[in-house]
Amino acid sequence: MAKTLILSGVIAAAVLLTGCTSQTVKQTQYSGFLSSYDGLQSVESAGGQKVLRWVDPAFSAANYDKLIFQPLRFYPTPQTTDRIGQSTYDELLKYANRRLSEALSQRFQLVGFSSGPRTLEFRGAITGVSAETEGLKPYEVIPVALVVAGAMTASGERDQDTELFLEGELVDTSTGKAVLRVVRKGFGKTLSNNRQAIEFADLKPVVDELTTDVLKFR
Repeated sequence: MAKTLILSGVIAAAVLLTGCTSQTVKQTQYSGFLSSYDGLQSVESAGGQKVLRWVDPAFSAANYDKLIFQPLRFYPTPQTTDRIGQSTYDELLKYANRRLSEALSQRFQLVGFSSGPRTLEFRGAITGVSAETEGLKPYEVIPVALVVAGAMTASGERDQDTELFLEGELVDTSTGKAVLRVVRKGFGKTLSNNRQAIEFADLKPVVDELTTDVLKFR
């Protein structure tokens, strides 16, 4: 009987751990914002984050010194809920645009909307905000803890990871072709349950990580 319980616990643990939060965006979560998703590969960003990225083999940042910054937008238009309100969306978008434009201005001269040689155009969007129930931690993978964890999940008391999805691309304005595309999911602060509201402060760390990667990208 004891062996049966232990075996059942191990099987349950394997199933639950398989469902742990993915570190990268799944194809089913692509928003359609980018011109193409072909060739995306999982890589580690300069700041150590897992991202999906495609870079034209011929691309070199040294060949460009000007950039047209198209402000980030939401794609698709987000819906407010009892967990996230319009003010959070507004504050998030304003902060993300400020930080990202500041970071890019340290790499390129920001110019208007006129294309020309040695000029890139940035297009980007926030494509999703979510909170996903955390997977089991290693110390929970024992039969008794699995039962307790399962009950907590059912009652909505398990911690939830806040997640922010972003997509962006750089386009060579002389050719009109993309030279770099990125799809990434960043993790913000942890919520205590599935009723806690998602605030701007919960997602701010994701934007800060993104701007750090922009500054460090080679």
